[in-house]
Amino acid sequence: MMLRNAAGRRAVTTAATALSLALALSACSGTTKDSAGKESAKAGSTAKADPGAALKKGLKLAFLPKQINNPYEKIVDDAGIEAAKEYGGTGKEVGPSDASASSQVSYINTLIQQRQDAILVAANDPNAVCGPLKQAMKKNIKVVAYDSDTAKECRQLFINQASSEEIGRSLVQHLGEQIGYKGKIAILSATQNATNQNTWIEFMKDELKLPKYKGMKLVKVAYGDDADQKSFQQTQGLMQAYPDLKGIISPTTVGIAAAARYLSDSSYKGKVVLNGLGTPNQMRKYVKDSTVEQFSLWNPEELGYLGSYAAAALASGQITGAEGEKFKAGKLGEYTIGKDGEVILGKPTVFDKKNIDKFDF
Repeated sequence: MMLRNAAGRRAVTTAATALSLALALSACSGTTKDSAGKESAKAGSTAKADPGAALKKGLKLAFLPKQINNPYEKIVDDAGIEAAKEYGGTGKEVGPSDASASSQVSYINTLIQQRQDAILVAANDPNAVCGPLKQAMKKNIKVVAYDSDTAKECRQLFINQASSEEIGRSLVQHLGEQIGYKGKIAILSATQNATNQNTWIEFMKDELKLPKYKGMKLVKVAYGDDADQKSFQQTQGLMQAYPDLKGIISPTTVGIAAAARYLSDSSYKGKVVLNGLGTPNQMRKYVKDSTVEQFSLWNPEELGYLGSYAAAALASGQITGAEGEKFKAGKLGEYTIGKDGEVILGKPTVFDKKNIDKFDF
């Protein structure tokens, strides 16, 4: 069952700004097998969509998160797997226990051998997974990136949580308001190669160039590798290196929770502002004990649900990934594919003491 989202759902999405580094080209080339079992070339860019086609029954979908034990991505993937049941498909989650650049490659190769109808991947690195994903598309396995994009030629669709520009800029805007636009700040990210993190950080840096932020200085971008203990230690290291730090932005659910845990039991509680992206269930106690005033996120269940229906629409021939094509995502309604195969879920929600108890994920 989908959870409430204060930001509302978007019936029709628009393309993200052309500045976004996370965008990618639509409808990659692939191959199909003819009745004789031979492969014949099929360029995705010339394939025709059949909007009236029904979703195929028995579709097999596989979700490949950045790492299998990431609580946020578990929510996303479980929702996508449940969504598959609505249209008569099946889904599963497979993946590595670490978020290194190449850790997902062997799983993609296995999924190709299993002849999945679609692979949904949250890429640890935009390029490391490209080779096997291209092989998947040559075998007519549809590829949908979600949460963290691949390189542009390595998938048909990218299901984006929200506009990459909006996420990056809004986090700086929120933190700036909280610290009075003055002081040193740091960013606690996930891995150095994570596409979504790096895209958001570029927009953060661009936002900081505006005149109103002249009193703020970004002193460090630290990486916790989406590991709880390392993120905790990186937060500790930031405070030791910059004891006069005024704020930290952590655009990763693992990182913000670890940073909040450190700050909540330190002399910096109430003195250092922490903002970023987290889930309400992770962050509730830190909001209520005033370690964190506010943070943001979209509904991860809806992200997985949308990704599942998008993959099914691709595998059923309803869409090819071309700009302007439309498809229905179950109870979320109709979505329009934007430029370069990007589909945007909607605007992120800001959580604080006033609304956090309305959410349970």
